[in-house]
Amino acid sequence: MSWNWIKTRDFRWLWIGLAGFAILIRFLLSPEQIERYYSRGLFPYLRLIMDNTLSRISPFALVYPLILVLLLWLFFKIKHRKRDLSWWERIRTVTFSLIAFLSAVVFFFLFLWGYNYGRVSIETQMGLSPEALSFEALQAEFELETAQLIEVRKAISTDTVAINDTKPLINLETEIRAEVVDLLHLHGFPTSGRVRGRFLKPKGVLLRISTAGVYLPFTGESHLDAGLHPLQKPFVLAHEFSHGYGFTDEGVCNFLAYLSGRNSSNPYFRYSTRLAYWRYLASSIRQLNRDYFIDFYQEQLPKGIKADLRAIYENQEQYPDILPQLRNLVYDSYLKSQGVQEGMKSYSRIGMLVVAYREKYKLE
Repeated sequence: MSWNWIKTRDFRWLWIGLAGFAILIRFLLSPEQIERYYSRGLFPYLRLIMDNTLSRISPFALVYPLILVLLLWLFFKIKHRKRDLSWWERIRTVTFSLIAFLSAVVFFFLFLWGYNYGRVSIETQMGLSPEALSFEALQAEFELETAQLIEVRKAISTDTVAINDTKPLINLETEIRAEVVDLLHLHGFPTSGRVRGRFLKPKGVLLRISTAGVYLPFTGESHLDAGLHPLQKPFVLAHEFSHGYGFTDEGVCNFLAYLSGRNSSNPYFRYSTRLAYWRYLASSIRQLNRDYFIDFYQEQLPKGIKADLRAIYENQEQYPDILPQLRNLVYDSYLKSQGVQEGMKSYSRIGMLVVAYREKYKLE
């Protein structure tokens, strides 16, 4: 096969065909087949390859060179475009190339990670029976978690000023990945590889689109915004590690992050996960009974925890959202297209899963 033969081929049709085939496979395979042949079959090997090549030796997030390569490719394509084409031919060529590029994105997304959207639900695999929580059940969970949160906070500090540093979590990536891996291993999930956790800069690059972290299948790395408050970073990183090990549902990743840190030997990780879960519960309580929440917050919550919450909110205000309505619409549609029926509401599933888990394992 000569180089000239390769140069004369139009590989755009190849990417379109591969994307179509990948999408067809996604809808033909049952959850049990995806779980067996992909999530527990091919994906762990992909995880090993990604984590033991460039991701292992690179001192920075691979998303940066990926963006650079794409920009160079775009520059090359523009520089070497055919100049003797009519406007109609140029529009048709650009449109066809864009379709081919998006097709390649779809193919690699599904092949490298996206098939996990179709795997057997974690409820089924862990034997859980989550149910919608009544206000009374939600209130009981909220009060229980508040009591736990107060005790965990005391293990770090009894001061009433905000905790703005988590220096004891020096090896943040290593410690939290180990906790997540131990939890998944305990419940029989594959944990091949060594998912990297990276800080993305400039600060606010994710926070300004209402996102604290993101997992990129194309690099195999988990990321969190460098502008996050220190008390948020451990929980968010555990959440993104859960994505990296093959879980796609946002509520499930919140659930796994909470379980991995709720009894961690490191009090900062333990407090971060408890505080994040408390905030999800508080949001639901506030929507259902604002007066109860205000009274509880003012009378029952210690000054130190209030200071931590204010510090988190003040930090978030430094990075105001850019077009939040558009972002919510796009992401909600994306989640639903991948079979997550609740869309963005899936984030709040953590309460139902935690209660179901506690009932099954008789915790606390």
